Amino acid sequence: MKLRRLLDALSVYLPLIVMALLASGSWWLVRSAPTMVYPESDPPLRQDPDYRLSDFSVKSFNQNGQMVRELSGKTAQHFPATKALHIEKIRIFAQNESGDRLLAQAQQGIARDDGTQVTLLGGAQAIQRPQANRPPIELRGDRLIALPDEDQVVSDDPVRITRGADIFTANTMSFNSRTGAYTLQGRVRGSLAAKSAQP
Repeated sequence: MKLRRLLDALSVYLPLIVMALLASGSWWLVRSAPTMVYPESDPPLRQDPDYRLSDFSVKSFNQNGQMVRELSGKTAQHFPATKALHIEKIRIFAQNESGDRLLAQAQQGIARDDGTQVTLLGGAQAIQRPQANRPPIELRGDRLIALPDEDQVVSDDPVRITRGADIFTANTMSFNSRTGAYTLQGRVRGSLAAKSAQP
């Protein structure tokens, strides 16, 4: 009889005992599991300018102390999100070791922080001074991209090139300011001035 009563009591409390064991086992598993560490996400970059400039000029010099580049503008705003300086009334002066000089200007400009690219927008113009063996070269377009480290001026938009008295137009262009050579692509047209007769 006592055995039967014990079995009856166990049958009543057995589900509660099992639930208690499962609950304590789950608690132990949670406490024993390693804590997952998630890397902190980078804070979002601010979209507004972090500094502004007015009537400024930035110059670069080579190891000999010679100025090789100058960038100036009326106003400028730096955007950390794009790592670029947006410039109004931009002007650029560049000179290489050979003495070749390039002057460029536009209504607006966007200069990368690393100095590898400057985009000229709105009435963009770049002029290379005449050299002993070549006439002055002028580039005009709505958008010109200067690559200072490569001595290149490129454009994927229509451009007009004036070389001395010769005039060319093209859909795209790549100009090497060191050699004076340029590559024109797309719809290329040219007007060559007649050479004067030699006496």
